[in-house]
Amino acid sequence: MALLERVSALIRANLNDLVDRAEDPEKMIKQVILDMQNQLLQVKTQVAISIADQHLLEKKRTENEEKTAEWMRKAEMAVDRKDDALARAALDRSMSYRQLAENFEQQVGDQTVQVENLKTALGKLEQKLAEAQSRSDLLIAQHRRSRAAKKAGEARMAVRDGSESNTFDRMKKKVEQQEALGEAFAEMSADTLDDRFAAIEKERQIDALLAEIKSRRQSDEKTSAS
Repeated sequence: MALLERVSALIRANLNDLVDRAEDPEKMIKQVILDMQNQLLQVKTQVAISIADQHLLEKKRTENEEKTAEWMRKAEMAVDRKDDALARAALDRSMSYRQLAENFEQQVGDQTVQVENLKTALGKLEQKLAEAQSRSDLLIAQHRRSRAAKKAGEARMAVRDGSESNTFDRMKKKVEQQEALGEAFAEMSADTLDDRFAAIEKERQIDALLAEIKSRRQSDEKTSAS
């Protein structure tokens, strides 16, 4: 039956393999446990139904066995009364009930096997579920450690490759270039400013010399006129 096939698949499932293949192991473990719990409930329900069916079949078998014996007694009564036709009819009815009883006996046997199979599957599934529940935290912790170790290994490989160091060096050089360029612009601005002040100073000196010359010339002219 489909139920037993699903249960067998869950029982055969390797939790470690499921965790290793899963993209989200924690989610996978929780889903597996949930599936087991659902299947366990279904198996318990099916076991109860199968046992009830077994009891019903056993009851039907007993009833037909009793009918077989009852019609056999009636056939004997007909024989005692020298009524062969009635006896033959009673024997025919007895044989019919005997056939039904044998059929129910076969069904009881088949049902008993099914009940035992379901009980066995139920026990194994309960054991598997208990294992999954007890190991879930351990499996999750193992996966987290494995993932952390992988990331640490990748980080160490990156350090050995020097990719981070190279990136840092490139950034450092870029910053130094920017700083040098800023200093150059600052120096250029400073030179221009000095030149302007130097030109003003030069003009002031020229003005002073010119005033001095004019004053001296005026004094010479006054002396000559006197």
